[in-house]
Amino acid sequence: MKKNIKFISLLLSLIIVFIILLKGLNVSKDYSNEKLNSKIDFSFKVKKLFNDEVINIEDLFNQEDLSVVNIWASWCVPCKDEHPNLMQLKDMNIKVVGINYKDNPKNAKNFLNLLGNPYSEIITDKDGTKSIEFGAIGVPETIVINGKTKSIIKKFIGPLSNENIIEIKSLINEKT
Repeated sequence: MKKNIKFISLLLSLIIVFIILLKGLNVSKDYSNEKLNSKIDFSFKVKKLFNDEVINIEDLFNQEDLSVVNIWASWCVPCKDEHPNLMQLKDMNIKVVGINYKDNPKNAKNFLNLLGNPYSEIITDKDGTKSIEFGAIGVPETIVINGKTKSIIKKFIGPLSNENIIEIKSLINEKT
Protein backbone atom coordinates (compact mmCIF):
# COMPACT_ATOMS: atom_id res chain seq x y z
CA MET A 1 0.00 0.00 0.00
CA LYS A 2 2.82 2.41 0.91
CA LYS A 3 4.59 1.54 -2.36
CA ASN A 4 1.46 2.43 -4.33
CA ILE A 5 1.10 5.80 -2.59
CA LYS A 6 4.78 6.65 -3.20
CA PHE A 7 4.51 5.58 -6.82
CA ILE A 8 1.32 7.61 -7.41
CA SER A 9 2.84 10.66 -5.67
CA LEU A 10 5.97 10.42 -7.81
CA LEU A 11 3.91 9.96 -10.98
CA LEU A 12 1.70 12.98 -10.16
CA SER A 13 4.77 15.10 -9.40
CA LEU A 14 6.36 14.16 -12.73
CA ILE A 15 3.15 14.94 -14.59
CA ILE A 16 2.91 18.36 -12.93
CA VAL A 17 6.55 19.17 -13.74
CA PHE A 18 6.03 18.01 -17.33
CA ILE A 19 2.94 20.24 -17.73
CA ILE A 20 4.80 23.27 -16.32
CA LEU A 21 7.74 22.71 -18.68
CA LEU A 22 5.40 22.18 -21.62
CA LYS A 23 3.59 25.47 -20.90
CA GLY A 24 6.98 27.25 -20.81
CA LEU A 25 7.66 26.15 -24.38
CA ASN A 26 4.66 28.15 -25.56
CA VAL A 27 5.88 31.47 -24.09
CA SER A 28 6.88 33.91 -26.84
CA LYS A 29 10.59 34.65 -26.91
CA ASP A 30 10.30 37.21 -29.70
CA TYR A 31 12.24 40.34 -28.77
CA SER A 32 11.89 41.97 -32.17
CA ASN A 33 12.04 45.73 -32.50
CA GLU A 34 8.61 45.79 -34.13
CA LYS A 35 7.07 44.96 -30.76
CA LEU A 36 8.88 47.81 -29.01
CA ASN A 37 6.68 50.81 -28.41
CA SER A 38 7.19 51.24 -24.72
CA LYS A 39 7.74 54.62 -23.20
CA ILE A 40 10.58 55.17 -20.78
CA ASP A 41 10.03 56.75 -17.40
CA PHE A 42 12.67 59.48 -17.17
CA SER A 43 11.75 60.48 -13.62
CA PHE A 44 14.51 58.65 -11.76
CA LYS A 45 17.85 59.78 -10.38
CA VAL A 46 21.20 58.32 -11.41
CA LYS A 47 24.80 58.65 -10.32
CA LYS A 48 27.56 59.59 -12.76
CA LEU A 49 30.55 57.26 -12.97
CA PHE A 50 33.40 59.75 -12.85
CA ASN A 51 32.26 62.25 -10.24
CA ASP A 52 29.46 60.51 -8.27
CA GLU A 53 27.13 63.45 -8.98
CA VAL A 54 23.45 62.47 -8.70
CA ILE A 55 21.30 63.81 -11.53
CA ASN A 56 17.89 63.21 -13.10
CA ILE A 57 18.21 60.79 -16.05
CA GLU A 58 16.14 63.20 -18.18
CA ASP A 59 18.99 65.73 -18.07
CA LEU A 60 21.15 63.41 -20.19
CA PHE A 61 18.83 63.31 -23.19
CA ASN A 62 18.01 65.93 -25.79
CA GLN A 63 14.24 66.37 -25.82
CA GLU A 64 14.09 67.08 -29.56
CA ASP A 65 16.48 64.48 -30.97
CA LEU A 66 17.20 60.79 -30.90
CA SER A 67 19.52 59.55 -28.19
CA VAL A 68 21.68 56.46 -28.10
CA VAL A 69 22.12 54.50 -24.87
CA ASN A 70 24.63 51.67 -24.49
CA ILE A 71 24.47 49.30 -21.52
CA TRP A 72 27.87 47.76 -20.81
CA ALA A 73 30.21 46.36 -18.14
CA SER A 74 33.96 45.89 -17.84
CA TRP A 75 33.49 42.18 -17.03
CA CYS A 76 31.46 41.64 -20.23
CA VAL A 77 33.55 40.07 -23.04
CA PRO A 78 31.07 41.01 -25.82
CA CYS A 79 31.19 44.62 -24.51
CA LYS A 80 34.93 44.63 -25.16
CA ASP A 81 34.30 43.23 -28.66
CA GLU A 82 31.82 45.98 -29.52
CA HIS A 83 33.95 48.80 -28.08
CA PRO A 84 35.67 49.73 -31.39
CA ASN A 85 32.22 50.18 -32.95
CA LEU A 86 31.19 52.52 -30.13
CA MET A 87 34.40 54.49 -30.78
CA GLN A 88 33.22 54.77 -34.41
CA LEU A 89 29.99 56.38 -33.21
CA LYS A 90 32.05 58.88 -31.22
CA ASP A 91 34.15 59.62 -34.33
CA MET A 92 30.88 60.30 -36.22
CA ASN A 93 29.93 62.85 -33.52
CA ILE A 94 27.06 60.66 -32.32
CA LYS A 95 26.65 61.08 -28.60
CA VAL A 96 26.16 57.88 -26.65
CA VAL A 97 25.09 57.72 -23.02
CA GLY A 98 26.68 54.75 -21.26
CA ILE A 99 25.03 52.80 -18.47
CA ASN A 100 27.64 50.85 -16.53
CA TYR A 101 25.79 47.69 -15.48
CA LYS A 102 26.50 45.89 -12.17
CA ASP A 103 30.17 46.80 -12.28
CA ASN A 104 32.92 47.90 -9.96
CA PRO A 105 33.52 51.62 -10.70
CA LYS A 106 37.30 51.16 -10.53
CA ASN A 107 37.17 48.33 -13.09
CA ALA A 108 34.88 50.39 -15.35
CA LYS A 109 37.27 53.35 -15.26
CA ASN A 110 40.26 51.09 -16.00
CA PHE A 111 38.35 49.55 -18.93
CA LEU A 112 37.74 53.01 -20.42
CA ASN A 113 41.30 54.21 -19.76
CA LEU A 114 42.63 51.16 -21.59
CA LEU A 115 40.22 51.13 -24.59
CA GLY A 116 39.08 54.76 -24.81
CA ASN A 117 35.87 56.45 -23.74
CA PRO A 118 33.17 56.53 -26.45
CA TYR A 119 30.52 57.97 -24.13
CA SER A 120 29.33 61.56 -23.78
CA GLU A 121 28.21 60.67 -20.25
CA ILE A 122 28.27 57.51 -18.12
CA ILE A 123 25.96 56.61 -15.29
CA THR A 124 26.28 53.71 -12.88
CA ASP A 125 23.74 50.97 -12.36
CA LYS A 126 25.01 48.96 -9.39
CA ASP A 127 21.92 46.77 -9.00
CA GLY A 128 20.65 46.65 -12.60
CA THR A 129 17.37 48.49 -11.94
CA LYS A 130 18.19 51.50 -14.15
CA SER A 131 18.85 49.19 -17.11
CA ILE A 132 15.54 47.45 -16.54
CA GLU A 133 13.82 50.84 -16.93
CA PHE A 134 15.21 50.84 -20.48
CA GLY A 135 13.96 47.29 -21.08
CA ALA A 136 17.39 45.68 -21.00
CA ILE A 137 17.67 41.93 -20.67
CA GLY A 138 21.47 41.73 -20.53
CA VAL A 139 24.70 43.32 -21.68
CA PRO A 140 25.65 44.67 -24.07
CA GLU A 141 22.53 46.37 -25.38
CA THR A 142 22.17 49.56 -27.35
CA ILE A 143 18.93 51.48 -27.49
CA VAL A 144 17.91 54.38 -29.73
CA ILE A 145 15.39 56.61 -27.94
CA ASN A 146 13.16 59.38 -29.25
CA GLY A 147 13.66 62.20 -26.73
CA LYS A 148 10.41 63.93 -27.63
CA THR A 149 8.10 60.92 -27.21
CA LYS A 150 10.36 59.17 -24.69
CA SER A 151 9.94 55.91 -26.55
CA ILE A 152 12.28 53.25 -27.89
CA ILE A 153 12.88 53.50 -31.64
CA LYS A 154 15.31 50.60 -32.05
CA LYS A 155 17.00 48.12 -29.76
CA PHE A 156 20.18 46.17 -30.51
CA ILE A 157 20.65 43.13 -28.28
CA GLY A 158 24.24 41.93 -28.12
CA PRO A 159 27.41 43.59 -29.40
CA LEU A 160 27.03 46.19 -32.13
CA SER A 161 28.20 45.22 -35.59
CA ASN A 162 29.34 47.48 -38.43
CA GLU A 163 25.87 47.10 -39.96
CA ASN A 164 24.30 48.26 -36.68
CA ILE A 165 26.53 51.37 -36.68
CA ILE A 166 25.34 52.22 -40.21
CA GLU A 167 21.72 51.71 -39.13
CA ILE A 168 22.14 53.95 -36.06
CA LYS A 169 23.71 56.68 -38.21
CA SER A 170 20.86 56.33 -40.71
CA LEU A 171 18.22 56.63 -37.95
CA ILE A 172 19.86 59.78 -36.60
CA ASN A 173 20.26 61.31 -40.07
CA GLU A 174 16.57 60.65 -40.82
CA LYS A 175 15.58 62.55 -37.70
CA THR A 176 17.75 65.61 -38.46
